[in-house]
Amino acid sequence: LYKGFDDPKFSEDLTSFEKKAKELDELSKTLSHENEKKDLLQIVKVLEEFELLEKHLSCFGSLSQSTNTANAKAAAAIDKVATIASTASKAMAVFSRYIADMKDLNSYLDCPELCEYKYFLNDIHESGKYLLSEDVEEALAKMNISAGSAWEKQQSLLTSSLEVEYDGKKLPLASVRNLAYDADKEVRKAAYEAELKSYAPIADAVSFSLNNIKLQVITEAKMRGYTSPMDMTLHQSHVSQKTLDALLSAMQKYLPVFHKYLKRKAEMLGYENGLPWYELFAPIGKSATTSFTPETTKEYLVDDLADMMEEAFDNNWIDFYPHKGKVGGAFCCNMPFVKQSRVLTNFDGGLGDVVTLAHELGHAYHGLNIESHRPLNWEYSMPVAETASTFNENIIMNAVIDETEDKEVKLGLIENQLQDLCQIICDIYSRYLFEKAVFDRRSDEFLFTDQLNEIMLDAQKQAYGDGLDPNCLHPYMWVCKSHYYSSDLSYYNWPYAFGGLFARGLVVKYQEMGKEKFVPKYKEMLHTTTVASVEDTAKVLGVDLTDEAFWISALETAKSRIEEFIELSK
Repeated sequence: LYKGFDDPKFSEDLTSFEKKAKELDELSKTLSHENEKKDLLQIVKVLEEFELLEKHLSCFGSLSQSTNTANAKAAAAIDKVATIASTASKAMAVFSRYIADMKDLNSYLDCPELCEYKYFLNDIHESGKYLLSEDVEEALAKMNISAGSAWEKQQSLLTSSLEVEYDGKKLPLASVRNLAYDADKEVRKAAYEAELKSYAPIADAVSFSLNNIKLQVITEAKMRGYTSPMDMTLHQSHVSQKTLDALLSAMQKYLPVFHKYLKRKAEMLGYENGLPWYELFAPIGKSATTSFTPETTKEYLVDDLADMMEEAFDNNWIDFYPHKGKVGGAFCCNMPFVKQSRVLTNFDGGLGDVVTLAHELGHAYHGLNIESHRPLNWEYSMPVAETASTFNENIIMNAVIDETEDKEVKLGLIENQLQDLCQIICDIYSRYLFEKAVFDRRSDEFLFTDQLNEIMLDAQKQAYGDGLDPNCLHPYMWVCKSHYYSSDLSYYNWPYAFGGLFARGLVVKYQEMGKEKFVPKYKEMLHTTTVASVEDTAKVLGVDLTDEAFWISALETAKSRIEEFIELSK
């Protein structure tokens, strides 16, 4: 992207970005409804140029910071780009209002310059009823930097810098939470107890972050005319309430199936009252002993996605190894503006890391299938964001499990898959219940730490049922999960269940249709994710997301794995 923050091209693009923001502002003052088509063409042209510059600059800043969180130049660049972007918010609101007020928008959309933006422009037109005045839109965008965004940063800072007293040492919170996977039960239990104890000094401060972000969202949703924060989330996600209801209904019906798995795991580990929280990730069976390098990982993964995988490995799209200052976890950043992606992972050679890489390269494959779109058609909505990645993950894990002959190793592999499935069903459902309860109560009361802990425990009891020991849950799970702390993205929980089950349902379709028929339709579906509603996207593969039967077909595959696990564990 750039050779560094001192690269003259970076400074040049930053200056151009600032000029383009001013150009947007100037254009917004010249609009009239006398020549709508001409105005619309100019709006699209300038917005595309603005989007390209913003993507280059913001990706470079955030990717640089992800490999070195202490990079002061990256932090300064991120703030600078965000500040410039916020100055364009008033113009964006003017454009949206102008498009929303057009009486004959569709009559302009047959021309080559605009026909590809039919969904994008119609969505703006239909969303006009939720727009506020240009001045208020500008004020909201600017104030958010020191409001919702600032509260989000507070939670991130407090949890990322938290040191936990464990075994006579001070360890980062992430390191102690990772001990939940340790082979030693005493280590898992001690780490859990140390983790819970460590939250007390920061919980009150984090509760202020949560309360103020949620109140800001409630206020904005009301101002815009949404019936609730969920109504706003569904609209922004291009999903209908009917689809969400079908998903949640299917999940609720299959919760007892997952409770059965948890109770069996508890029995195997010697517990009679359900599984203690600290045993959720306790290893079962024998670990696959194969150790992978980036080179052998490449050989293992390169198959259907051969060309893209080759390019990712050979052209250094992947930052593999952990080091000081690098963020934890893994992610993929699509960059369709240069027809590439970037993947960050903390690779240590285990099979889990190969599966993680397959997941992230699934995101890259999604990026490959949207890069032919024009710049304003590059964003896919939250629910379909995990589709290609989780599909990849399922294909890889199913192949590994089915090919394994050693029963103890197979048991361990199935257990790993069920841990993940239990997270996207039981844990995600508990997070959904928690956030819904917080939104329902926040309008009328401030929720202090003790109340938030009670809400979380109640949500976990509803979601995990008798699968977990009710006396050993995790009341502070709201403190450490960043997903609750965004003023722009509420209910960032059910989309994980959506993505996980949508992908599993697509694996069922893959098996029914066969590779030759499925793959072209799958590519077409991924291509459609940025230019259609989630429901219309799924229709490309003949899937009706409002029909509970589709979600049940996905959950049936999970049920089969649970039954296989119970049988093998005997």
